[in-house]
Amino acid sequence: MNIVLLEPEIPSNTGNIGRTCVATGTVLHLIEPLGFLITEKALRRAGMDYWKQLDLHVYKNFEEFFDKNLRDKNNGGARLWLATTKAKKTYAQARYGENDFIMFGKESAGIPEELLVKNKETCVRIPMLDDIRSLNLSNSVSIVLYEALRQQCFRGLLLEGELHRGEWG
Repeated sequence: MNIVLLEPEIPSNTGNIGRTCVATGTVLHLIEPLGFLITEKALRRAGMDYWKQLDLHVYKNFEEFFDKNLRDKNNGGARLWLATTKAKKTYAQARYGENDFIMFGKESAGIPEELLVKNKETCVRIPMLDDIRSLNLSNSVSIVLYEALRQQCFRGLLLEGELHRGEWG
């Protein structure tokens, strides 16, 4: 799977998302401009010592991201899903492929409407009450990513844990 952050603004959100990507074997794509430096302490603190294990790609703009990942039709059939509060279908109604990209917009404005209109069939939303503008970005990424991974039967992820001092019995 691939998570795409379009112009993220808050370093701790991106750090948390990076940590989630490492934990799930997901690639993180950042599209500039960023609201922080990749070297910023808050980013690394949120990602903890996992940040160095992150498969991270940074692009100058959306066009560069699109050209490198989605323009070629031999990309394994990967699709671009756009997470937005404006979508008509929920994230659970989508059928994600293992190489798909799930894009989230910047915290203050989301994904530009021009992109949403061009990709209306792959726009998804997280249901919530109508008087809430949006969820926290890192929480939103986790919700949608784990649904996509569930649809892939959590392939490659550890499905059982062990106790440190006892046994499950």
